Amino acid sequence: MLGGGTVTENKMGIGKLALTLAITDGNEDKIRERYEKHGYRLLKGQVGAMDAGKIFASVETAVIRQEIIRETYHEEHALYHAISEAFNAYCRGPVALDNVLRTTGMVFSVVRGNLSIGDSGNGEWIAVVLYGHIGSPRRGFEHEAIGLGIQSI
Repeated sequence: MLGGGTVTENKMGIGKLALTLAITDGNEDKIRERYEKHGYRLLKGQVGAMDAGKIFASVETAVIRQEIIRETYHEEHALYHAISEAFNAYCRGPVALDNVLRTTGMVFSVVRGNLSIGDSGNGEWIAVVLYGHIGSPRRGFEHEAIGLGIQSI
């Protein structure tokens, strides 16, 4: 937060919540319990591929199976744009994996809810985070990457 202040739970934004969920190892149940009582729906999963389409499909399938969104044009469209924004950031520009011999193994998190706790005036939003390793398909030739996408529903 600007000015040296701290971010309290009441000011936790949906993006920061999705980032926290993605990079947390082992405390997912505590995070889920803490924020689901505020109306958030949370999901964490894993995927690895050299094909961007498989990554998009894995995230979308998990989100629909966990009933984070309904299978309507409006909600699927919002999810697609959040994934696309996160993936563009993850790949640092135009999405390219297999055609330039890059591969990835990642954790994804998806959070649906208000922009921040108690902020119901802006409707529901969806945040997608992709966090993992990207690089050459050879072990030891990859590095960490992260991407965040937020879209209104």
